[in-house]
Amino acid sequence: MTDALKRPDGPRVEEDSIVLDAKGLRALAHPVRVQLVGLLRKYGPSTATRLAERLGVNSGTASYHLRQLGAAGFVEEDTERGNARERWWRSVHRTTWFNDPELAEREPEAALAYLQSVAAIYTLRTQQTLNALQTMPRKWRDAFDMSDWALRLTPEETAALYGELKEVIMRYRRDVPETAASAPKGAERVAVITHLLPELDAPAVSSPPSGPQDAEGSRTS
Repeated sequence: MTDALKRPDGPRVEEDSIVLDAKGLRALAHPVRVQLVGLLRKYGPSTATRLAERLGVNSGTASYHLRQLGAAGFVEEDTERGNARERWWRSVHRTTWFNDPELAEREPEAALAYLQSVAAIYTLRTQQTLNALQTMPRKWRDAFDMSDWALRLTPEETAALYGELKEVIMRYRRDVPETAASAPKGAERVAVITHLLPELDAPAVSSPPSGPQDAEGSRTS
């Protein structure tokens, strides 16, 4: 329900993206707001009532958070769809970028709240897929994967790994509501969620292994 956390490698960022500043970070430091932005990006324009039904909250709560997101520049009214009875909203951006260590230090509570909200949504999306796994067509069940790989890297190597992963992902078709109709037959939305998690408390190996070892990892499909 929200795009994966993005990190720009340089000053150039896609035109349909937003780089979080202090105001934006504080505005998104609430799980309902992160989910609302994600739903509008995933499904396109909607009303507070319909969004509230998806989230399991009342329409007043959804309306309040949509107004706060509007004031912060994340969403805007879709005047072509709205009328006197219904107020429609749409997302202003397709992706969110947050890679400012100084901002995270200045706004530690907001930064943590935002990242915790994103993490909670990733967990929810994973659980929703698991719940639907048994009823999926066999081809999609076979394509499903959950893996983890334990590596021992320097910060520089970790940054290089992220760059390589990004290059691979960017070779594939982005999913946006406006282009869904032109996708090949059989194409569905696939969420690729990446985590690079430094585990600084992991003990270092005191001596090299005596023989070749396979990389640690797990795959479920």
